Amino acid sequence: MLLVSDIRADIELAKKRLAKKNFKELELVDKAVSLDDQRKAAQTTRDALLAQRNELSKKVGDYYKSGDKAGGDALKAQINELKETISKEEDHFNEVTKQLEEVLVLLPNMPHETVPTGNSAEENEVVFTVTDIPTLSDDALPHWDLANKYGLIDFETGAKISGAGFVLFKGKGALLQRSLINFFLDEATAAGYQEIVPPLLVNEASAFGTGSLPDKEGQMYYVTEDDLYLIPTAEVPITNIHRDEILEEKDLPKKFTGYTPCFRREAGSYGSHVRGLNRVHQFDKVEIVQIVHPDKSYQVLDEMVKHVEGLLKKLELPYRILRLCGGDMSFTSALTYDFEVYSAAQKRWLEVSSVSNFESFQTNRLKMRFKDEQNNKQLCHTLNGSALALARIIACLLENNQTEEGIIIPEVLRSYMKCDTI
Repeated sequence: MLLVSDIRADIELAKKRLAKKNFKELELVDKAVSLDDQRKAAQTTRDALLAQRNELSKKVGDYYKSGDKAGGDALKAQINELKETISKEEDHFNEVTKQLEEVLVLLPNMPHETVPTGNSAEENEVVFTVTDIPTLSDDALPHWDLANKYGLIDFETGAKISGAGFVLFKGKGALLQRSLINFFLDEATAAGYQEIVPPLLVNEASAFGTGSLPDKEGQMYYVTEDDLYLIPTAEVPITNIHRDEILEEKDLPKKFTGYTPCFRREAGSYGSHVRGLNRVHQFDKVEIVQIVHPDKSYQVLDEMVKHVEGLLKKLELPYRILRLCGGDMSFTSALTYDFEVYSAAQKRWLEVSSVSNFESFQTNRLKMRFKDEQNNKQLCHTLNGSALALARIIACLLENNQTEEGIIIPEVLRSYMKCDTI
């Protein structure tokens, strides 16, 4: 959630930056400023009345001490009337504050100044592409056929058990899945991230805190009877670990990693481009999350991008890095880098990771702060990244490494798989 102070610092600039995200309801910026004016006025009136009440309360005792009971009683009656007025002003202040928060939650995060202008994925900026793109033979198979040929994934049984968009890994397919999870976790812990095994269901406060609500409500699975949401990513429960807490500056950064299944409805996703593992309702992912000092968040973002890049290099997968344009960014992000891996059999790029800096957007909702050396309280910055999402990684590993003898296992995974080839 944006800070009103950030909006008021330059209202027209705030509108310009929000427009870069293709946000159309810019009148909400003016509404937020107007409500903030009303809130400040209500606060001033309330505080003045409270000061008046306190001053009168001090005088009551003086009247009684001097023996002027009538004067004391009259002053008490005046104080009681004042209490009613204060109560009404308090209600007015709370109502305006509530209205302000209701407007602020509708505003997306303002994009960083380096975010490219654009309205769709086609306008994202490619900042790096590997030059070694594999070329397969004309009879190369896509991953769904390879999975069937080698008995790795059963799409039909997954659909029978749960429905379209759910898959069943088996045999060496399941082992490959587990090997990747362990490899990603080992790399993250070696980089100083603390491993977390979080809950897979979260309450409304947790989903709101990271910005999943109300933005992604239609994409989340909801357990109605218990008022809980299945997580779309481990980012949600992990980022909420320090919700409503005041941290010490010396304890920053907080670095967490966690493996979880992720659940997404992916409503409206149809067609050949979502076939096989390209888009599923349940997929496994290892997430990295950092809670950092505001002055260091963009340095940390670069470090997290390098971490994800290192994983793809070790897996020997062709990849590219994109800086997302304003119109393709998430509601909560200030700056996002996407990683895409080239699928040689499908001849297309598949997204496998997003690494984002949210600045104080999430922590303002989470009320997550830290005390600096002067004992002042500041909002932390949060960042997260997929490191990595497994479904499309497996798709590309199967397709790009296929040979007549089988599927070659990248060297970095062989100690986990206990084999060189499937």
